[in-house]
Amino acid sequence: MRHPDSGFAGNTWHYLAGKCEQESAVACLVREAWEEAGLVIDPAGVDLAHVVHVVDAPGGPPLMQLVFRARRWNGEPKVLETDKYLAWKWWPPHELPDRLVSYTRTALAGIAEGRVYSQLGW
Repeated sequence: MRHPDSGFAGNTWHYLAGKCEQESAVACLVREAWEEAGLVIDPAGVDLAHVVHVVDAPGGPPLMQLVFRARRWNGEPKVLETDKYLAWKWWPPHELPDRLVSYTRTALAGIAEGRVYSQLGW
């Protein structure tokens, strides 16, 4: 659950996410999972699950959201960035909450349908 005062998508559920910092996308995933939730992800157990090409706001810059599936990790998710998140929670795919970041829902639907690419906001 994103913090209500978060600069992006306050009071909505979202998966672990972040921006790359002079690193590969998988290295970014590993770093963000550690920084945001205290999870140690094995890069060898990571697969690209979906790509969402999204424009969040009219006239805004298009973004490529790379969604990875981590097959192995150590730890239980903890809220480590309290200014950004309030809680972590797991749901079965068919019971996702209504308050979900739009491109998160798009990616999860695409994965469930066996697609690797979606567009949103174009």
